[in-house]
Amino acid sequence: MLVATRAGPGPVPRTPLSRERVLRAAIRIADESGIESLTMRRVAEDLGAEAMSLYYHVASKEALLDGIADAVVAEINEAVGALDAPSAGAQWKAAARQRILAARQVLLRHPWAPRVFETRTTTSLSVLLYYDGLVRLMRDGGFSWDLIHHATHALGSRALGFSQELFDPGTGSTDDQAAALQGLASQIPHLVGMLMEVAHDDPDSTLGWCDDQTEFEFGLDVILDGLDRKRLES
Repeated sequence: MLVATRAGPGPVPRTPLSRERVLRAAIRIADESGIESLTMRRVAEDLGAEAMSLYYHVASKEALLDGIADAVVAEINEAVGALDAPSAGAQWKAAARQRILAARQVLLRHPWAPRVFETRTTTSLSVLLYYDGLVRLMRDGGFSWDLIHHATHALGSRALGFSQELFDPGTGSTDDQAAALQGLASQIPHLVGMLMEVAHDDPDSTLGWCDDQTEFEFGLDVILDGLDRKRLES
């Protein structure tokens, strides 16, 4: 007589790979170790898969970077979509400021993202949707289409929550950078004097060499104030 027995525990089925899982793993690696450490092989190891299997979901390293950039902007759109600030007339400025700073909070969770944004050669629908919302706020405020066009150029990368640096002194220590600046003091004394006075040394709160929260908000407010004056003049 045969007696039915319960099968013992076997191997846990592996979760199938998907584009979403690949992108989530890539973002996690970039968040934890920096964008320089992101490779297809590293993502595959994180997922317990073969590197070649990733190419069914992302065609190349560039496609992977496109995907994670788009995923971060989708996260931004979700954050700003939850805002409910009035934007009619003069209220547009506070609403735009809130929107841009909400986008920045997402980027502070993914500090590698601005560098990836700057290297993309196409603009995704997610980015266009974000800017469409910002344009809507300015239209609510009474901006003409022409002034909105000028405004988007004036805001530049700040519209998305970060400031693109004119130059970067490098990745050496603060002492090394100070020594390099001192060596140039006779040639560019005014620039060196300023840089020595206002050195930024808090990498946990920046999205670039000089892009800390104080500097970002200062520049944003100068631009928004100027745009509001232009709105009233037009």
